[in-house]
Amino acid sequence: MRHPVTAPPVPERVRTLAALSAPTHVSVAGSEVPTAAARGGVDGRGRPVLLVKPGEVLYGAPAETLVTVDLSATREVGGVERHRALLKVRGWTQPVPAAQARAAAVAIAESCPDEDLFAAVEGGAPALLRVDVCHVIYLTGGESGVLDAETYLASAPDPLLPPAERMVRHVNESHSEPLKEAAERLTGEAAHDEVWLWELDRYGATLRLGPGHLVRVPWPAPVATPEALEQALACLLSR
Repeated sequence: MRHPVTAPPVPERVRTLAALSAPTHVSVAGSEVPTAAARGGVDGRGRPVLLVKPGEVLYGAPAETLVTVDLSATREVGGVERHRALLKVRGWTQPVPAAQARAAAVAIAESCPDEDLFAAVEGGAPALLRVDVCHVIYLTGGESGVLDAETYLASAPDPLLPPAERMVRHVNESHSEPLKEAAERLTGEAAHDEVWLWELDRYGATLRLGPGHLVRVPWPAPVATPEALEQALACLLSR
């Protein structure tokens, strides 16, 4: 008897988390300069893109400066931003070429709503730096590990990520009672804390029943379309 695949492959899950992450801190390897706050986002290939301003640690730093960028993934539930994962991306800085600056700015605009993005695109004082990935350390829930650049960059986020995130928000905002009932059916116990839909992907769903209490529900088989994902989620909430 074949058992369902319960979760995405690790590289895919890490790329998915990266796509939902924002830079929080950056440190320069081999330097006594303190870790500094970072702003920016992640481009379509999973590489951190940083917006740096005059006076900041990386402003005017040589190309190929070895850095570690912390990427934080969170989930807002109940009006509170809750931590999902920390990714530590080690790599070398590269100035974003002028011809690619606008595309890079668009890629990170949602996670970096800063007016200086426009100045960086127009060749003003702020600069855009991209990190050429060396490796990625991931820490999420009870899982941790390291992905080399080849493995990380060769993977891609969950192909259903945009509709999945919309469904997560909708369920958490509008279907809390069916979600709680589903959790109680799955565990056979009363849910004493608020229950949230924590993760949703083509392989299954993860419910958050309380701090540190996650329950994974795999689909019978991976789904391939937004419609199939919506149907699988509806079955979870109604069975």
